[in-house]
Amino acid sequence: MAGVSESDVVKSGGSLGRPFRWLWGAYAVSTFGTRLAFDAFPLIAVVVLHAGPGRVAALAAGLAVGAVVAVPLGPWVEFRRKRPVMIATDLVRCAVLLSVPVAYAFGRLTFAQLLVVSVVMSAADITFRAAAGSCLKALVPPGDLLTANGRMEATTWTATMLGPPAGGAAIGLFGPVVTVTVDAVSHLLSALGVRAVGTDEPRPVRTGPAGPRAGGLSTGWRYLLTSPDLRPLFLNTVVVNALVMATAPLLAVLMLGELGFAPWQYGLAFAVPCVGGLIGSRLARPLVARFGTHRVLVVGGTLRVCWPLGLAFVRPGGAGLVLVMSVELGLITSVGVFNTVLATRRLELTPADRVTRALSAWTVSGKLTTAALTAVWGLVAGVTGTRTAVALAGVLLLATPLLLPWRGHAHGHARAVSTGGR
Repeated sequence: MAGVSESDVVKSGGSLGRPFRWLWGAYAVSTFGTRLAFDAFPLIAVVVLHAGPGRVAALAAGLAVGAVVAVPLGPWVEFRRKRPVMIATDLVRCAVLLSVPVAYAFGRLTFAQLLVVSVVMSAADITFRAAAGSCLKALVPPGDLLTANGRMEATTWTATMLGPPAGGAAIGLFGPVVTVTVDAVSHLLSALGVRAVGTDEPRPVRTGPAGPRAGGLSTGWRYLLTSPDLRPLFLNTVVVNALVMATAPLLAVLMLGELGFAPWQYGLAFAVPCVGGLIGSRLARPLVARFGTHRVLVVGGTLRVCWPLGLAFVRPGGAGLVLVMSVELGLITSVGVFNTVLATRRLELTPADRVTRALSAWTVSGKLTTAALTAVWGLVAGVTGTRTAVALAGVLLLATPLLLPWRGHAHGHARAVSTGGR
């Protein structure tokens, strides 16, 4: 699998077949549902339950708790058929989300329920994504992985661009829990789509302990940290994503508070540039065909961190809005290229019997690091000011390319993967 050549990538990429289309459709409908309900829980907490900043922050902490809950699930899922796991997690997400509008309708909704639902959703999301990655690797020929991941990436950014504005309009028309209801239905439709994939899925061969033990996920972390190709990509991605996301609440405070932008302007500033994700995901394949996977990862990984520092210089008015949109467009276009190639390379280099554990370890690490840095940057902003904290994150991001794999190890590692990593 890992021995796929660049010529294989160039020659493939036509129709990916009916099973992939069903999987892609399931991903698309659940992603649009999730983006439609973006920030629904904080809004419900504030508008319906009259929660203060501390409780709203606790909802974000619930996502980190969910990541911890997901730790023992990765090893457990590894040696089970992936599609039944994906269907089960979709149904769990549908059920817990539906509990919110039901409780609201009967006047019984509480903050504790929102917190529990956020924890369950976080754990289920991580489990679903890890199982889906393994499913995609088994479903799509090696030479078509880049095309498949490009379509998934384009879907993500399309949903990110259209979902939040549509969700805001729906809440204004139909009330605070409507987007949560739609999100629940989207997971039900996703489960039906995964079931319709329809191909035979053999039971994975057990190569180690299978019980839901936290220690089992150490295999995933061990693989990521000992792989000469994946270790730098793993460390770089976790740090970059955490630094970018840690400044998101600060930018909201800066733009909506200190600079006086209207909410619609703030939403527009971050929605329109998502078209860059579509551009980047479409560029990934021709760029790999021309320059090779390693060079695209290094250059794309470097370009994506050159933009965020510009957000520290935003000013009120139209010029400030244009600056934010330009910075976000450059950032998201670079991310669209990098994420597509990274997702493909990660699947190519990971043996089939470790994909779920490796992806779970990757996602858990990212969520916990993001939660920690978001809390730290809140403290930094309290001491230095919001704009200074944003600038500090931008400066630190400029140093993260040092973590990228500037010297490739693909050939040696490919041999290890082709023999099962022994």
